[in-house]
Amino acid sequence: MAWFCFTKYGMRNTISAFLIMLSILTWPPAAVHAGETQRGGPRTRIFIVSSYHPEYLWSQDTQAGVSQALLDFHFLDHERQAEEFVRDDYIESSQAVVKKAWMDTKRKSSKKDIVEATARIVNDIRVFDPDIILLGDDNAANYIGNEFIDTDIPIVFWGVNGTPLKYGLIDSLEKPGHNVSGIYQAGYLRESIEFLQKLVPGIRTMAVLSDDSETGRAKVKDIENLSGAGRLPVNIVATVVTNSYAQWKSEAMRLQPGVDAFFVLNHNTLKDETGRAVDQMEAGLWYLQNIRKPECAHEKQFAQEGLLLVVDDSGFKQGYEAVRYAHQILKEGKNVAHLPPSAPERGPVIVNRARAAALGVSLEDKNFIDEFVDISMAMESAPLFRGP
Repeated sequence: MAWFCFTKYGMRNTISAFLIMLSILTWPPAAVHAGETQRGGPRTRIFIVSSYHPEYLWSQDTQAGVSQALLDFHFLDHERQAEEFVRDDYIESSQAVVKKAWMDTKRKSSKKDIVEATARIVNDIRVFDPDIILLGDDNAANYIGNEFIDTDIPIVFWGVNGTPLKYGLIDSLEKPGHNVSGIYQAGYLRESIEFLQKLVPGIRTMAVLSDDSETGRAKVKDIENLSGAGRLPVNIVATVVTNSYAQWKSEAMRLQPGVDAFFVLNHNTLKDETGRAVDQMEAGLWYLQNIRKPECAHEKQFAQEGLLLVVDDSGFKQGYEAVRYAHQILKEGKNVAHLPPSAPERGPVIVNRARAAALGVSLEDKNFIDEFVDISMAMESAPLFRGP
């Protein structure tokens, strides 16, 4: 199993050098668009960055939470504005001007891609001149957040996997100490395994499948730490962490005869032999057609994809709570440096009925299940993907 990564410090230095040159050409900020107001004016200026892309199911879930909170906390006037914001990544209401940018780092994950995305968005933020910046998920928190740390613009992140201390944005969980705080993902990995055992009694051994992404590596580390501390009810016999689609498939097939179940983590940065990004549903389709062991996962999107059981670390809650923090900072006057990061409580236990039927798993008398999913998006995508 090969791990490939570059340090955040090396990446940060590359990005910073690029941004210095770029800022010479773009600073001071250009005039704001007609109808918008400078900071301190009657409307709040909010800039939101997502690490990923609009078609990604997790991003859609977090966007739903952001949109609902923008309505509930009166940054938007009505639901039609929320719909326009989702469509256009920009909206003006009576109370706020909100703009969103996408890093697209699931599909474009190379060092060069991330440098270019960071430079583009940092420049857009400076031009926009926001009152607050919201950063969705790890790459936005790390690369965009570290360009604006210790400025006078408060920053709220969401979706950071595991401890938010790892990117140097906060001093401690009790007192962040800078201009950054936010919402992180606790994972609920142990709970996913425990509920899978309730659904399919007798599971004792498990293998973990993951891509080699920031998200995947963080989740694998969490599972390994839980296992090492004796806090899991199963024996983790192997972990697969790779961005090679061929290796991901071959390792799953190799491990299948010797394990009772799989924990399927993110598989969104897989590449085929030509370097093509493999769509999540394409990988999911292969898995569902070839792996005949029960599995669990950690986010609702994977139950929608077609996997058996999920204890949801809710994307909706991540986005919603980030906007709640923004409201506390902007409207209630709370100091972000003293606002501790938090992780929402877990979401529902979700089971995919189609996968249960395919595996012969009985759902009778399983009162712990909170929600069912009756479709498999990966299986429904079969006509789009050909070949092994």
